[in-house]
This record gives sequence, structure tokens and C-alpha cells, in this order.
Amino acid sequence: MEQKEFQLHDVVEMKKSHPCGANAWKIIRMGMDIRIKCEGCGHSVLIPRRDFSKKMKKVLKKHEE
Repeated sequence: MEQKEFQLHDVVEMKKSHPCGANAWKIIRMGMDIRIKCEGCGHSVLIPRRDFSKKMKKVLKKHEE
């Protein structure tokens, strides 16, 4: 399985868009679970890492230090 590269504060695109219409999510916490925040309405969701890896489509914006 191909490993997707993502880091904290990257903006990612998920397979399903948020009910508010936006499909850009910012990774705001990483651990066993990953917390992502909708860039459209600011709602945040906590998902297990393996589910996140399956549901993530691509990284839209890399976080530069």
C-alpha cells in the first residue's frame, strides 16, 4: 500500500467534502488519532489514524516552517 505523506498543519483534501461545502481540512493534531479542522466553517473532527489514511485523497498545501 502506498504511504501518503502528511505532517502537522498541512491542508489536505478528503474523499468526501464537509456538509458546509468545503473540502479543505487542516491537520491540527497528530497522534493515535488525527484531528482535522474544516477550512470552510472551522468545525473540527477527530478520526483514528488508519481511517484518516484511507479517507485522505491528497495534500493540498504543505506546511512550511
